[in-house]
Amino acid sequence: MIEMSFFEALMTNPLLLAAVFAGLVASVVSGIIGSYVVVKRIVFISGSISHSVLGGIGFCIWLERARGIEWATPLWGALIAAILSALIIGWIHLHYRQREDTVIAALWSIGMATGVLFISQTPGFNVELTNFLIGNILWVTPQDLTLLCILDLIVIAIVLCEHKRFLAICFDEEQAALQGVPVNTLYLLLLVLTAVSIVLLIQVVGIILVMTMLTIPAAIANLFTIRLSHMMLIAVLISAVFCFSGTGFAYYLDWPVGATIAFLAGVAYVISLVGFRSKSA
Repeated sequence: MIEMSFFEALMTNPLLLAAVFAGLVASVVSGIIGSYVVVKRIVFISGSISHSVLGGIGFCIWLERARGIEWATPLWGALIAAILSALIIGWIHLHYRQREDTVIAALWSIGMATGVLFISQTPGFNVELTNFLIGNILWVTPQDLTLLCILDLIVIAIVLCEHKRFLAICFDEEQAALQGVPVNTLYLLLLVLTAVSIVLLIQVVGIILVMTMLTIPAAIANLFTIRLSHMMLIAVLISAVFCFSGTGFAYYLDWPVGATIAFLAGVAYVISLVGFRSKSA
């Protein structure tokens, strides 16, 4: 029997089609917010937010399984934990810069530990936890897709309204402050948007690999342009290619989808970096 091609499977398998759609939705925020993260150099802060999300996921799994609270889904837990972590980390950055790295690392550890503690008290095998850690885009539900699309639209709308001011704080905070731009407020807003983007990307590649998709497409795009708007557009397209091709390779090779997408992104970045340096030399 001839194996069904990936494109034929897309037409006949609603789970696979939903997975590809979720990847494309996540690619939008990956390129847009990832560009801000790379230019602003807040990758470490973003990594802390992504790992502290486990606390919210574990808490909601515990509420759902041990206490029977059905609305407390892991996705909502991830979203709330990510936003709270972003606000706390942003406040620390603005008021305790001398010990910023240490405090952020502590929050990173607390978030992970909290998640593990709640999960240890949850009966049964938590397949949701595994999916959130290493990613399982095939696990996305119609409700998840609806929430992901809403979050995507919110992020895009805010970026369209605030892009010029985000641009100012990314490149010169002091000059922006002198011009009357609310630097601190915009910085916290950018971190919140980063948190929302992380939750979107966790659905695709999981907590462990989320920083790959948040930073690599933007880093590759930055090799080809210095204009932030162009960088965002290129990064969105690159991220979409990674998600689509990664899902296709995973289908043929029977590999985990999230890990395959992240692996392709990493290889592409190394090739692009080596090729760019060779061309420059």
